[in-house]
Parts: sequence; C-alpha cells; structure tokens
Amino acid sequence: MSRVAIIGSCITRDLWPNLGEAPQDLLYLCRTSLPSLLAPAARGVTVAESPPAGLRPGQHAALTTDLRKRALDLLIAHRPTHIIFDFIDERFDLIRTPRTLVTHSWELETSGYIRQAAFEGARIVPRLSSACDLIWRDALGELAAVIEATPLRDARRILHASQWATTYVDTDGAVRAFGDEVEVLPGRPAPIAAHNALLDRYQDAFLHALDPAVVRATPEATRADAGHRWGLSPFHYGPDYYAQILGQLAGLGV
Repeated sequence: MSRVAIIGSCITRDLWPNLGEAPQDLLYLCRTSLPSLLAPAARGVTVAESPPAGLRPGQHAALTTDLRKRALDLLIAHRPTHIIFDFIDERFDLIRTPRTLVTHSWELETSGYIRQAAFEGARIVPRLSSACDLIWRDALGELAAVIEATPLRDARRILHASQWATTYVDTDGAVRAFGDEVEVLPGRPAPIAAHNALLDRYQDAFLHALDPAVVRATPEATRADAGHRWGLSPFHYGPDYYAQILGQLAGLGV
C-alpha cells in the first residue's frame, strides 16, 4: 500500500477532496519554500497552542511546522513510498532573520507572529529577485543530498508540474481572462507571467537535480474555476485539471 507525502500546495492536496477518497497514509506539508524547509528553527517565536483568530487548525499547523522546521523530520518518519512535489506555494517572499529563513505567508501575517521581537530587523527576500533564486537553488542541492542520505531515497519522487492559469470559467460558464497581476497577499500584486516563468525555472532545475516522474495537465485543462471550493484564484482549477493529474498519479502507483 502506498504512503504518500506532499511537499507542495492545495493543487495536489485538492485532488482527493475534489475527486475521491485520499490515501490513508497521507502527509501534507505546505506553506513552505525549499530554503525555509531546510533552514534552522526560528528561535524566539512564541507559538500559541490553539490557532490565533482567523486561522483554521490546519493552517496553523502548517505555519508552526514552517517556523519550527519540523517538515523534514516528519517526512523521514513517514517513510513515504511516494513524495509529490509542487511549487505553487513558492509564490511567497522569504523573510531572513539573523538566524533563519521563513516563508512570508498569509498565515504568518494573520497569526500576528510576524510582529514578535524575533522578527525585528528581519528583511524581505522578494520571491522574484535574483537573491531568492540563488537561495532556492542552493536549497535544492541540499534537499537532493538529504534525500540521498536518508530512507527518502527509496521513495518514488514525483513532480506535479503546473502553471498559474491565465483564464478562468465564471459562474455562468463563460471563459474570462485574469489581468496581468493578481494578489499573492492582500495589497501585494504579483505578475502572472513572471511567476509562471519562475515556475518553469524551478521545475526544470528540480528535474535535473532529482530526476522525478512528472505529472502535468494539458494547457486546456489549466484553467481556473470561479466555483472552486476555495474561491477564484489562478491555481484553483476546474475539474478536468484534477481528473488528469489524479489519473497520471494512479499510473505511478499513488
């Protein structure tokens, strides 16, 4: 029986809520970035036992995992037969403190943890900057070494390759175009074309570093859906997208 781990985003996790029952042994690690995944724990951050106002338990758990850097330990302990990577959550900026890197996610903002003293003097590393690109590629090399040195080397590596949609189906069934930019965080627009180019670079680098199997929907299916359970977004796709990916994963034993 497969034991599946996801290092990625809702585009992979939502395969099963949309189309069927999830694998019994599923580990889902999200709201992180490869540099944040491999960084030291964020010391001095006080994390509440219960989710702060505005966060669901799953969102708070993902944030806590990113701050405490528990993801790799959880992944190794899970002993997955398949690890699915997708890079849609690699849209957030990074925050560099004197001791670590963390993901500048909506959850970090909403929790209020970002206003704690541990983040005083921290600086933003913009996602689309050359500095972030260099940090990310260094982390990819480190991840490849970790996989080779641990039982993770026995897992089937799968890249769920994707893009932000440029069009969507509205609630009346009409196809409409997104603008050139959408908000990654409230009040922070992000250019779709630049993020898609970034995804191409990340995915190509990952292919060369880790030689994964690849699942990918057709361009025609990579279209957003205004009726999606999480609302309209360039990476909240229509049913055809999830059906294609799920079918390809089944062919890989997931």
